[in-house]
Formats: sequence, structure tokens, C-alpha cells
Amino acid sequence: MDQAAGGIPQDAGSPACYRHPDRPTGVRCVRCERPVCPDCMIDASVGFQCPDCVRDGSGTGHAPTATRPRTVAGGPVTGDPRLVTKVLIGANLALFLVQLAVGDRFTERFELIGRAYVPLLGSVEGVADGQWYRLLTSMFLHGSYIHILFNMLSLWWIGGPLEAALGRARYLALYLVSGLAGSALTYLIAEPNQPSLGASGAIFGLFGATAVLLRRLNYDMRPVIALLAINLIFTFSPGFNIAWQAHIGGLVAGVVIGYAMIHAPRKRRALIQYGTCALVLVVCLALALLRTSQLT
Repeated sequence: MDQAAGGIPQDAGSPACYRHPDRPTGVRCVRCERPVCPDCMIDASVGFQCPDCVRDGSGTGHAPTATRPRTVAGGPVTGDPRLVTKVLIGANLALFLVQLAVGDRFTERFELIGRAYVPLLGSVEGVADGQWYRLLTSMFLHGSYIHILFNMLSLWWIGGPLEAALGRARYLALYLVSGLAGSALTYLIAEPNQPSLGASGAIFGLFGATAVLLRRLNYDMRPVIALLAINLIFTFSPGFNIAWQAHIGGLVAGVVIGYAMIHAPRKRRALIQYGTCALVLVVCLALALLRTSQLT
């Protein structure tokens, strides 16, 4: 045991609750980041808040101000913390209905494919022929009822709490950039005539960012690690016809962006957060350009 100021004992390496200096704790308020003990923890949408932040809404412990409450990543707290998740699910479902109504010609026009050659049709154009939009549009298409069902359930379970923790703009940036990272890696590594579609790359990005968030809040990591491990087993299991490149690309991007979102210092938080997203996009562009040069 070490001695804190005033002779109060506390565990080495553990900060003490700001209201109870004799109680070491590993949990901090998600707004002001002051350490709080179990008696002072107040449940928030993600993590815990201290009594002062709950009372005044400012995260300063002082008198109420006009400062808008912020999420753990610095985004504004909104009335509906799952709005973007609902919109993304709605967009995926709407495009799946279009796929069912229009048929394969719609899917083949917007799915991810590098370049293909069909003996009876000749060359089938893809990303290598300038159709770069496929890297994005393929994220909103699905191949079957089971495919979209599992992806949308995962998006709801993982995406909703993460959106509440990051805020709408940061969450949307994470989702889109992770999905593009998955598409870029698929385009780079997969066979050019191998079509790929689905939101899995973006969802694996949410998995990665969720792991970073839980680690930051000192939550039990075992449930998310177990769920991620199960998904990776399916990803690499033969017979499932899964584009593992999209999963790995999205996961890596999600971890990198999630770390920047959660751990960025307050003074330059937005610059670091969105700068990291831009950096990942530059890497995606470089991978796509490299693959295009190989195919043309």
C-alpha cells in the first residue's frame, strides 16, 4: 500500500475516487474522466458518469453551463443514440428489396468485382475499369436472406451502443471507412473475377472499435472476444464462401480508428479522430491504385 496525500492509504497504480479518496478504482467518468468508485458510478448509455456530471451536464463539476453533454469520444449526446444505425439498416434493407425486385442485373452492376471475362459476354467491367463506386456500393448489397439477417442483427447489437459512445458523425465515419478498408483489401488480394458484397467489412470494423472501447472503460473483454472469435472461425471455415479479406480489412481499420476515437486527447480530439479516418482512406486508395496497376 502507498500513502496518498493526507496519509490516506490507496493501492499503488490505482487512482482514488474523487469523492472518496480512500477508495481506489479503475473506472472513470465517461465525460470528465475523473475516477469514480462503485458508490459514485451512475449508469450512462455507455460506461458510467460521476454525480457532478449527471447533475450539471457539463462534465466540469461546476455550476450548470450552456456546454452540451458529450460522449466518451467527444461527440454531442443526442436524443436518439441509434438514429444512424437505424438509417444504415434501413438503407441495407431497401437496397436488398431492390435486388429482389430488379434481379441479378442490379446486383452485378454494383457488387465489388475487379475485372472478369465471361466467354459468351466478353469482358465484364469492374473497379479496374474505373468503376470505383463498387468499393462503396457493395457494402450495401447482400446475397441472401440469411446473409442480410445476420449482418443487420449484428449491426443493431454492436452498432447501437457504439453509436451512443462515439456520436453520430464519428460513428458514421468509422462505419464507412471500415467498410471501404474491407473492400480495398478484397480488391487487392482476391481474384479479380471474384464478386463480393455485404456489410460485413463495416461490421467487423464496429467489432474492432467496440473492443477498444470496452478496454478503455475497463469492462469485461471476454464476451466481445468470444463473439469475434466465433465470427473469425466462420470467416475462415471452408464451404461458407466468405470474403475473409473484407472482414480482416474492416477489423484492422476499426481497431485503428476506434483507438483514435477513444484515446485522442481533448485539445486536438477532432483533428486526430478525423485525421486518422483520412489516413486510413489514403491507405485504401493506395491499395486500390496498386491493384488497378496490376490489372491494367
